[in-house]
Amino acid sequence: MVRIYHNNRCSKSRATLALLEEHGGEVEVVNYLDTPPSAAELAVLLKQLGMTARELLRTGEAEYQSLGLDDPALDDAALIAAMVAHPKLIERPIVVANGKAVLGRPPEAVLAIL
Repeated sequence: MVRIYHNNRCSKSRATLALLEEHGGEVEVVNYLDTPPSAAELAVLLKQLGMTARELLRTGEAEYQSLGLDDPALDDAALIAAMVAHPKLIERPIVVANGKAVLGRPPEAVLAIL
């Protein structure tokens, strides 16, 4: 089973989903803007990605500036809480397969975990 944290408005997310569908197998699509991951789920995803919370933030979103998330004093817990409250801040798409996760940027990056 492959899971994609997906935003249909994002071209990279759509391209990654299409690539996954081309490679067959069942794909679970999580529209994370409608069903955001919990803090615990995000912590697991970060571990699988090998990333910090700061690295997963979309810094170009208005919420990033308005919430002051550029403050280096904010720890992972605070940044994860911000992403749970404002899922638009989560970089996308995230694909999970075989106990590993990867960002679909570029979409072909997901092939490494299939």
